[in-house]
Amino acid sequence: MEHLEKGQIEVDEQKWVYDSSVDHRGRTPLRASTGAWKASLFIIVIEFAERLSYFGIATSLIIYLTKVLHQDVKTSAKSANQWIGVTTLMPLFGGFLADAYFGRFYTVLLSSVIYLMGLLLLMMSSMIPSLKPCASNGICLEPRKIHEIVFFVAIYLVSVGTGGHKPSLESFGADQFDDDHSEERKKKMSFFNYWNAALCAGVLLGVTVIVYVQDQVGWGQADMILAIVMACSIVIFIIGRPFYRYQKPGSPLKPMVQVCVAAFAKRNLPYPSNPDELHEVSKSEKVQERLLCHTETFKFLDKAAIIDEQDYSDDKQHNPWRLSTVTRVEEMKLLLNMIPIWLTSLPFGICVAQTTTFFIKQGVLMNREITQSFILPPASIFSLTACGMILSVTIYDRILVPLSRRITRTERGITILQRIGIGMVFSITTMIISAIVEKKRLTVVQNSSLHNSATMSVFWLAPQFIIIGIADGFTLVGLQEYFYDQVPDSLRSLGIALYLSVIGAANFLSSFLITIVDHVTTKVSGTSWFGKNLNSSRLDHFYLLLAVITASNLCVYVFLTSRYSYKNVQRKTQVAVADCYQAEDHSTRG
Repeated sequence: MEHLEKGQIEVDEQKWVYDSSVDHRGRTPLRASTGAWKASLFIIVIEFAERLSYFGIATSLIIYLTKVLHQDVKTSAKSANQWIGVTTLMPLFGGFLADAYFGRFYTVLLSSVIYLMGLLLLMMSSMIPSLKPCASNGICLEPRKIHEIVFFVAIYLVSVGTGGHKPSLESFGADQFDDDHSEERKKKMSFFNYWNAALCAGVLLGVTVIVYVQDQVGWGQADMILAIVMACSIVIFIIGRPFYRYQKPGSPLKPMVQVCVAAFAKRNLPYPSNPDELHEVSKSEKVQERLLCHTETFKFLDKAAIIDEQDYSDDKQHNPWRLSTVTRVEEMKLLLNMIPIWLTSLPFGICVAQTTTFFIKQGVLMNREITQSFILPPASIFSLTACGMILSVTIYDRILVPLSRRITRTERGITILQRIGIGMVFSITTMIISAIVEKKRLTVVQNSSLHNSATMSVFWLAPQFIIIGIADGFTLVGLQEYFYDQVPDSLRSLGIALYLSVIGAANFLSSFLITIVDHVTTKVSGTSWFGKNLNSSRLDHFYLLLAVITASNLCVYVFLTSRYSYKNVQRKTQVAVADCYQAEDHSTRG
């Protein structure tokens, strides 16, 4: 009889999805007609459109700021870094709203509309005569104030749109795969790789086709293309609504606060000798959420799950402000575990920040002539970064993962944190090569009768763009997977926002570092590393400084990750906390 019941449960779980998700009508999703690739493909389309728009704006922003708004090198770099910083920190707010109030689908929809409004306003700032930078069609020494206001309002509307779009969309796409279904779990591991392949396709078109239109046709016409593509992708996203699986919003941070309050209230209680004595949901209590196993880190939080006499006296329902489950305690530990990983990812983000600022400015001053009739737009060299990322993701997914699975005999092969660390090594290499190339460029400038580097091919920059792309394929994709997989299930939008905030905070740190280096070098040597233009600057020294900072940080990162404890999910057959230690399977732990 028991065997028949077990078989019936397995058949039932093959037909229906029991991971706390619902379909578009609020019912338990049917596995055959919802989720997996059939749903995630709709989601990937709108990600392609968003990345096309973002990189079409971001890679040309520093050129626009210097060419149209006439900002100097330092000011334009800081302005670009601040916009990218705001754009990648806004998801912290948007991710919280998605998890707590609106749900991921409606957050994506609303933020996409705001994003579209920003693109339309950006188009109007370049096409409507009264909003154009100059009164005439010619070049003016200073843009009109109204144009500056409308331009910055437009790009920061894009920032707000990205704030809800990025954390919700990626986590919504990953939600389409059931972690408790072995086949779908393997597909999810590939999802982040294919997601980034689509992302890179958007980047490639953004920094080639869109940048070419900006350079040869006009800024307004390029913005019009971006607005049309975004509008079409919103329609496609809505069409996919019946195929999606939805997670209901809740109050994700409240349980974390309850754990801290309960642990403080019971701070004087002794630890139990057996972790099985800690409070967890009972065998008879049916829950759809995944339960976590007890770990030995941050033991002071375990006191929140200790049952005392007052808890025993409450025979109806335990007060969550006095007694938490092991799962809630472990979720709080997961968030604390993430802090050092987030901090040690920042130097990598600072290296990435140089690609859309100083790397592009270097390209402006070099020979970009492909043929006599075609000159490569400066921002288009960024396409090599996307190529490097596609190359590394493909090699990782098709060669490294299968090979490492055979060697380690684990489901993942290479752990998430190992993948991130490999990318950090590539970022150090990028900065060293960048310093060498910039030193070569400055030598050309000194030896040139015209005091410029117009005779040096822009493809000298190719190695640094390609290698930072390879680094992105390891570290950025790894960070996406890490912050989605290792956060509590109810905080997955916020988890993706934490990944994005690495880039955001790193851009602000890059601006701050430029300010500090500018001040210190001026005071010490009398000459700043950042002059009025790149030919009077010493970017080679700055790049070497970044290489030293990132290498030092990598040593700290390796030390921290060697002691890291991954999320450990209970199997459905497990009913006791202590069982986790006996049935622990490292193949599911990152």
